[in-house]
Amino acid sequence: MRIDSSFNFNHKNYLIKLLLTVFFSVLAFRLLFFHSLPPPIDEPFPNKIMEPQNEQVIQNEKDKVSPTDTGKCDYFDGDWVRNPLGPMYTNETCDLIESHQNCMKNGRPDREFLYWKWAPRDCELPVFDPKRFLEMMRGKIWALIGDSISRNHVQSLLCMLSKVEKAVLVYHDEEYKSKSWNFPSYNLTISVLWSPFLAEAAIFEDINGVSSSDVQLHVDKLDSKWTDQYLNFDYIIISTGKWYVKSAIYYENNTVLGCHWCTNNKNYTEVGFDTAYRKVLKNVMDFISSSYHKGLILFRTSTPDHFENGEWFSGGTCNRTVPIKEAQVEIKNLLRIIRDIELEEFEKAAPKALKNGVNLKLLDVAPLSLLRPDGHPGPYRQFQPFAKNQNAKVQTDCLHWCLPGPIDSWNDIIMEMVVSG
Repeated sequence: MRIDSSFNFNHKNYLIKLLLTVFFSVLAFRLLFFHSLPPPIDEPFPNKIMEPQNEQVIQNEKDKVSPTDTGKCDYFDGDWVRNPLGPMYTNETCDLIESHQNCMKNGRPDREFLYWKWAPRDCELPVFDPKRFLEMMRGKIWALIGDSISRNHVQSLLCMLSKVEKAVLVYHDEEYKSKSWNFPSYNLTISVLWSPFLAEAAIFEDINGVSSSDVQLHVDKLDSKWTDQYLNFDYIIISTGKWYVKSAIYYENNTVLGCHWCTNNKNYTEVGFDTAYRKVLKNVMDFISSSYHKGLILFRTSTPDHFENGEWFSGGTCNRTVPIKEAQVEIKNLLRIIRDIELEEFEKAAPKALKNGVNLKLLDVAPLSLLRPDGHPGPYRQFQPFAKNQNAKVQTDCLHWCLPGPIDSWNDIIMEMVVSG
């Protein structure tokens, strides 16, 4: 039988077209599918940062209005996320770190706790910009008023600013608890004022926190060390809290009101520390809200300790090396009592402050600090505590913060609060 040549040609032509169609379909599929997938990541936090392939898309995202831009960001609701860049300073680049918080110099062996930053859930929190801060603060006076956590904090702020200019110590009291520094090129002064109760108090305690007698606290008299200078400060961060759990005799109208955990005066009426704290904090808030102060005042909430398996006086430790999540921690009853008083008294004072034109804001660092049990000196509050004996019994600090450390993120938040007014 003869085969028609035209049919043979058309059949071959059809096969060629079919093969070409399949080839280009496969090619198009590969280009579309594989180019749409992100590059594989072997680790959750890669060592290398990928370069953006579409700069216009990145810029468009930056141009969008974020909750921070509109002033609606809750800076205190978030998570600790990895920060491969690490801290802005080290104990080698900043010589303002006091020995008890100089964890690296004192021999702390782990470094993981240094590579985290605080990230609010609903907005971006820029990293603290020391140059911009100094430019904004030309000729201004800052004061951090409170206890040793305020001293801890001021060291963090000074070390971050030292990336631009080193601070010059211009004042200190006899015990070096209250100090002032100046940044000459910017005429900026930053002070820390030692006033652990914010009220008038006689304290009988050594450098290690050991008391020889009960504190004598006047719950109706604010400490003149800060009230006399109050109106001279353009920016204030004020705080108190933990000192109120110490044994103390309380005075009101120059008469003994009672005492808390009295050691030498058994005949006084027992008064809970919460009663004294509420009285004093109410007086502090009344003073601030009616002061007609024209600067910015940040009331900082009390920070938690992370003693586990005991307290500071009973063998408590803090050996964790990474942050934790909210579900992994519960606020201790003591901190809850302190925190409730702080939030209630602040909320009462805020409307009065607003009416009087006082710019009073809440610096609520408690929630984010609660998630950092890894950030404390622990046994490394002293130099090389285990150099001679690995099993040595040493005092452990699970209240203050290593520098550098988690407390540095407070300054990221403060910077944004200052920028937003």
